[in-house]
Amino acid sequence: MREEHEAQVAARTDAHVARRMAGEKHPVEDFLFTYYPFKAGQLAKWNPGAGVLLELETSGDREYVDRRWYRTDGTVAEVDLESWRADRGEGARFIAALLSATLDREANLGCFGLHEWAMVYRMSEDERRHQQVPLRLSSAETDAVVERHRIQCSHHDAFRFFTAAARPRNTLQPTREGMVGNEQPGCLHAGMDLYKWAMKIGPIAPSPLVLDCFDLALDIRTLDMEASPYDLRGWGYGVVAIETAAGKAEYMERQQAFSHRAQALRRRLLDALAAAGIS
Repeated sequence: MREEHEAQVAARTDAHVARRMAGEKHPVEDFLFTYYPFKAGQLAKWNPGAGVLLELETSGDREYVDRRWYRTDGTVAEVDLESWRADRGEGARFIAALLSATLDREANLGCFGLHEWAMVYRMSEDERRHQQVPLRLSSAETDAVVERHRIQCSHHDAFRFFTAAARPRNTLQPTREGMVGNEQPGCLHAGMDLYKWAMKIGPIAPSPLVLDCFDLALDIRTLDMEASPYDLRGWGYGVVAIETAAGKAEYMERQQAFSHRAQALRRRLLDALAAAGIS
């Protein structure tokens, strides 16, 4: 299982590692390694999850579990839940509260990904984050899309990247302190963040669950950028023109599918937390 997991991670991360070594950037695929503080090597560490006993058959097995939050007893090893809770319990309880609150809410599908547009509103070309990627519309046309739509971003981490001119246009003013009260399952960033929460709870999350969260995050990031003001056709991506009725319909259809996937992953993450004594 360990070798299979490492191979699956390599298939997902080798291109990123090669680009990093070459000093190159990819506007979609590198995002999960720059926005979130986890390297490919961390993702490659295999964990069976809370309450699972591992048989130690070789010296290599023993070396593999000779790391934080594992304990060995003769020829078996497992996650040391008492030690893990002492170190990570407070943060894990916050994660559980956030996941539970989001799981209980209905998905709001009316944002149309305008957070990415608000991040470049009235911004000069030199200030943009993805300078290697052109805008799909002119700067004036991009600003006009923001001005004729109702922006209702509930995700504080997306909101904090809004330009100063765009922030007052948001119907909400989300904060980190208000995450449990604001987060909703239709939010693309909330879905991507499941990868972050899976990595933060560390060894208690089974590695297949972590990879499923990673895959969802990358799929969401694809829509996030295809629906953004950036033109990624030169990188092999499509366009979801959310300024049109057809684009809005496509965005909502894909957003709803991601919401269903995210809710299933929230349940699995909560199950992993419960197995570790966190509820």
